[in-house]
Amino acid sequence: MGSELFEIGRRVAVTVPASTGNVGPGYDSLGLALAHHDELAVTVLEDGLEFALHGEGSEAVPRDAGHLVVRAMRAAFRAAGVEEMPGLRLEARNRIPHGRGMGSSASAVVAGVLAAEALLPPERALGPRRVLQVAAAMEGHPDNVAPSLYGGLVISWADGEGWSSAPVAVHEDVVPVVAIPDYEVPTRLARSLLPAQVPHHDAAVNAGRAALLVEAMTRRPELLLPATEDRLHQPYRAAAMPPSARLVQGLRERGLPAVVSGAGPTVLVLAAGTGAAAEAERAVAELTAPDAGSVAWRVLRLRVDGQGAKLEEHPQQIQG
Repeated sequence: MGSELFEIGRRVAVTVPASTGNVGPGYDSLGLALAHHDELAVTVLEDGLEFALHGEGSEAVPRDAGHLVVRAMRAAFRAAGVEEMPGLRLEARNRIPHGRGMGSSASAVVAGVLAAEALLPPERALGPRRVLQVAAAMEGHPDNVAPSLYGGLVISWADGEGWSSAPVAVHEDVVPVVAIPDYEVPTRLARSLLPAQVPHHDAAVNAGRAALLVEAMTRRPELLLPATEDRLHQPYRAAAMPPSARLVQGLRERGLPAVVSGAGPTVLVLAAGTGAAAEAERAVAELTAPDAGSVAWRVLRLRVDGQGAKLEEHPQQIQG
């Protein structure tokens, strides 16, 4: 059974937040949803693939079956026992920058899996747990897809039955500020720089900081500076992103809880209140001034997205 399961002309839309993985010490286990969204609408056609893509990275992505959203939809359909894809028209407005450590690929995967889930007949539906498994399998880990799905701060882990995630509400005073440079660091390169083993002391430090980070993010934002200390991945990745590493160090020396967002090179500051957010913005401007001739930085003050991905039936046209 395949394309006959789908209603020709049916249209659904998904809005998916950006995400930042690791959040400092929570390597491959913590992620945070950011209120900076990609939008996707999918319409079922009789056959073929059509694309109307706008925004960040839209000129560089494939317009065929290799498009990440199409691949995610195919993975979801196959998980539901449906091998034959229907024809599809994809409309997208991308706001999440590509290759910067803000979960652009995870947002595309989540959008595709949720769109496929919405188009499946009820008896074929995957359900929330299998949606997470399909999305995390495509990404290789859940620390970006889980916050894009659920919103907030999300703790993820694996056991014999697959991936599980626990969303946690974030304190209202936590204000994410991101500094996005105009260069990319491929996630594959960033991962290749990590050692196979780390000192026991560094692992112990990270375990304590990751536990403290949950307390800081949920109840005591004044603890965010010590809570964001990391020794497992950022020191090893610094050579791949010197401007970002310098910025993180400079911000932390000023008492601002800065980390590399995901695999980088975006820098994330978890400010405790709007005053600290304004201070972070000023500090970024001052600290990046020496790089002005070689690196351009875009600074955004965001919110934590507490809701995660949203599905809409019969959506309006996505504008370019």
